[in-house]
Amino acid sequence: MLNDADQPTQTTMTLRRSKQFIRAIFVLASGIAMLPACNSQTTPFHGAPAAAQARRNPFAAGAGAMDDGKLVFASTCAACHGPNGEGSGAVPALRSDSIRQASDGELFWYITRGDTNNGMPSWAALPEEKRWHVISYLRSIKEMAPVAKIAEPSAAAAVTAPEPASPFTDFRYEVPGKSRKITVADLPQPYATPSAGNGPRLVARPADALPKAPAGFKVGQFASAVPGARLLRTAPNGDVFAAMTSAGKIALFRGIGADGKAEKTSIFASGLNKPFGIAFYPPGRSPSATGRSPSAPEAMDGREGPSEAMDGRERPPGPDPKWIYVGNTNAVVRFAYVNGDLEARGAPEHIADLPSGGGHSTRDIQFSPDGKIMYVSVGSASNVDDPDTTVTEKRRADILAFDPNGGGQRVFASGIRNPVGLAVQPQTGALWCSVNERDGLGDNLVPDYITHVEDGGFYGWPWWYIGVHQDPRHAGKRRDLMGKVIVPDVLLQPHNASLQLTFYDGAQFPADYRGDIFAAEHGSWNRSTRAGYEVIRVPLHQSGHAGGEYEDFLTGFVLDSGDAWGRPVGVTVASDGSLLVSDDGSNSIWRVSYVGGTSAAPAR
Repeated sequence: MLNDADQPTQTTMTLRRSKQFIRAIFVLASGIAMLPACNSQTTPFHGAPAAAQARRNPFAAGAGAMDDGKLVFASTCAACHGPNGEGSGAVPALRSDSIRQASDGELFWYITRGDTNNGMPSWAALPEEKRWHVISYLRSIKEMAPVAKIAEPSAAAAVTAPEPASPFTDFRYEVPGKSRKITVADLPQPYATPSAGNGPRLVARPADALPKAPAGFKVGQFASAVPGARLLRTAPNGDVFAAMTSAGKIALFRGIGADGKAEKTSIFASGLNKPFGIAFYPPGRSPSATGRSPSAPEAMDGREGPSEAMDGRERPPGPDPKWIYVGNTNAVVRFAYVNGDLEARGAPEHIADLPSGGGHSTRDIQFSPDGKIMYVSVGSASNVDDPDTTVTEKRRADILAFDPNGGGQRVFASGIRNPVGLAVQPQTGALWCSVNERDGLGDNLVPDYITHVEDGGFYGWPWWYIGVHQDPRHAGKRRDLMGKVIVPDVLLQPHNASLQLTFYDGAQFPADYRGDIFAAEHGSWNRSTRAGYEVIRVPLHQSGHAGGEYEDFLTGFVLDSGDAWGRPVGVTVASDGSLLVSDDGSNSIWRVSYVGGTSAAPAR
């Protein structure tokens, strides 16, 4: 086993350089994943010359080439990419169509040349044979089983890194109820610390481990064994829809039993292409805003509109949507829908094509309160490639606007690297988003953020960030945009991977929570000590406006050793006013209810 603690002989120095090379493979995979699917015979990978495309791996059939690559991968890369290269969070999978379609020579050329804009150094100094061995291993894992058994928690000692300087923090200091505020003045210079590669080592949830919430709140498991549960949305009748992105499915959960668990589960739709966003049309008020927990009809008579339930119960209160829109990675589709449907009534209707082909794959959907505008989030294809010279970045790192039938496409807001989550504020009708900012500038740059989104607004990516700060990888470019960069409302910990957000419109939590934002922070990979892996609360003080601060709300997903057992993704308000949180680390949906003090409605 490779060991950096060995004395620095020539052999160990070579091994260390090999480890550094493999740690950079995530950037190789990022570069590959952030390209459109293509045929390497017609579209060169990253502009590889014809000679590189035609070059073959001279060690492909060599004894031990794959095994050597596997050994180095297991000791240095599996923590980020997973034991079988399945990927984790922002770290892409190594088993991908893009890797299959790029030739060995193109991959060799790319890692030899490097890609500094996306953090990939040149590895020309590494022995040629070692570079080819890595490619041999990458080829071998492309057909492997996609899921490996999750690791057991290790007996490793607690993380002992120095305490971070305020206002920055890491998982060790995340405490439910702790208020934090990062300002523009707090931002360090680029490269104040090295850029880290510290992806999560996912482990099984210990039997005694539960997420931690503030005093007065109770956390329980609403649903378990929900593989890859991502975005959550509550339907007008109280059903909860969950995007199971990797499986290509939308799951449905109905009811809340006396034990706090879902009473019924079904698969609403399948055969989708990396679904993420879910929206109901026409839009309307959430059932949680009524303070009631409506029951959906259990049977329909097949007519276009809903029938009365067979048991004589009233139809559910609230809006009466006719469609469920779903954001596939490459298109918006919709299903005909009637309140209470457990399964889709037919095949989806195609509404609009979306930019796709690699990079950030999530596409969230929201509608303006009047139903006239459909907002769709489309993340970038890269870390910081220049859209002026990179065709694959066209209409990416944007929030797009359409009419509900898919026409009238335009850019609503731009320069937003990855606006994963969208939400419309009930009080003002304003659109808000939750954003993953860029990597590679150090532990404390660039802050992720949550902000309201202005029509026509520009938020900086890739040339600028958080106002008048120029990305050094684009020094001197687009100075005409410097004064147009909007500073976001709430700056979060850098590399937190902020995903879905929602406005709390329930009646169960204390009154001062009403109207506040909850957001899921999936957790970092580009920080030396991990941060995020929590749900945060952004107080809006019943004003509809953020003051820049946020609070830790649901923590405890990372063990003292730094191993992570959970990773929050989705948040939604259930019909009874409790908060539901999807976690694609433990494949659970957690339910946070209020049980202490005074609330408008008692929790179950």
